[in-house]
Formats: sequence, C-alpha cells, structure tokens
Amino acid sequence: MDAREQMRELIVRRVARELKDGDVVNLGIGLPTKVANHLPEGVEVIFQSENGFVGLGPAPEPGEEDPDVVNAGAQPVTILPGGACFCSATSFALIRGGHVDVTVLGALEVDQYGNLASWMIPGKLVPGMGGAMDLTVGAKRVIVAMEHTNKGRPKIVAECQLPLTAAREVDLIVTEMGVMEVRPDGLWLVEIAPGITVDEVRAATAAPFNVVDDLKVMQA
Repeated sequence: MDAREQMRELIVRRVARELKDGDVVNLGIGLPTKVANHLPEGVEVIFQSENGFVGLGPAPEPGEEDPDVVNAGAQPVTILPGGACFCSATSFALIRGGHVDVTVLGALEVDQYGNLASWMIPGKLVPGMGGAMDLTVGAKRVIVAMEHTNKGRPKIVAECQLPLTAAREVDLIVTEMGVMEVRPDGLWLVEIAPGITVDEVRAATAAPFNVVDDLKVMQA
C-alpha cells in the first residue's frame, strides 16, 4: 500500500468509528464508499443507496457482479439478507423525511461555516449534483471525508468559492491530517493525525480554526 492509500485508509477507518449500531447510513461515491469495509467490530448499520435500496453490502467477488445491482455511482455491489429495493421516489422520501442518520460525502471545498461545495468546478464538464443536496439537508448528521488538500491547494477554506451543494450543513470533517468539528463559533480541531503538528495543519488550511485543550491523536 503506497503512502496515499495509507492516508486514505486512515480517513475511512476514522469515519467508520463515527457510525453507531443501528444507524441508517448513506455513503457518497468515491472515498466514502470505502467506509463500509471498516466498521468497528460489533457495529451493524443499514447502508442506504440513493438509487433505490437499503441493505447495501460489500463489492462482489470478481465474476460475481450483477449488472442490475449497483450503487449510486454505478459500482457493482451486493444486497445483504433483509435488504429491500424500491423506486427512487421512495428512496428520496427516506432521505428528505429525515430517516438517514448519517451521510458521508466527499468535497471540493468546505468552509468555516459548514458550507459544502462538492459538485461543480466552473468550466468543467460534470455529471450533476446527484442526491448530495437532498442528503446534506435530509440526513441528521453530515460527515465530510476527504484529503486535506488538492495538489497543495487547501480544501478547507474561509468561504467556499465554488457553487454550493449545501449551506451550513456539515457537522464533521475528517482528513488525513485530523478531525475538525463545525461548531456555531467556527471550526475546532479535535483530533490530529500521528506525526502531524498543529502548525502543519494551519499551513494546509485556508480557514481559521480553534484547537481544543484536550487535543487527541487521531485513531484509525
């Protein structure tokens, strides 16, 4: 496993520790999908896929893929015993009705107010917002799982410059450098990755943030 994969593994393992037994959880495409592979022992959650089912299981073994069973990112998945399929209208009724406990999403930018930009870079062809707008507003808790920077450019900013997905909906940000909570008075660094200093986090962050007195080392 190369350094970047180790970094991404730290992120998804840490996010998985936020999930509680019995939670209904939606995972965004990309890095967040890997959270499903790292649930803590004894924790069982119900994964919901916005394209129309609950009981989303792990990726199938090579050769066992079913083209009719895919997640919202069109990746082959499985359905666990007890899972159920339904139409998109029912799926979004679950989301908009507040029945999703946690959604985990990637981001292009997150700012100090909990604003999220995750779907469009002006001038680039994109497939669209998907269900992210509904998920960020409908889910009880919004966790952003992402790398701290993009080619050296901070992704945690003072104010989002890209088109917003949602305003003031992000609760927690988990990166390879640490864990930040979005509170009414701004960002708070509550955990820091092993081998990283607060000064290094500040250098990679384009937003002001506070540091809790009992800053903990980030555990995967």
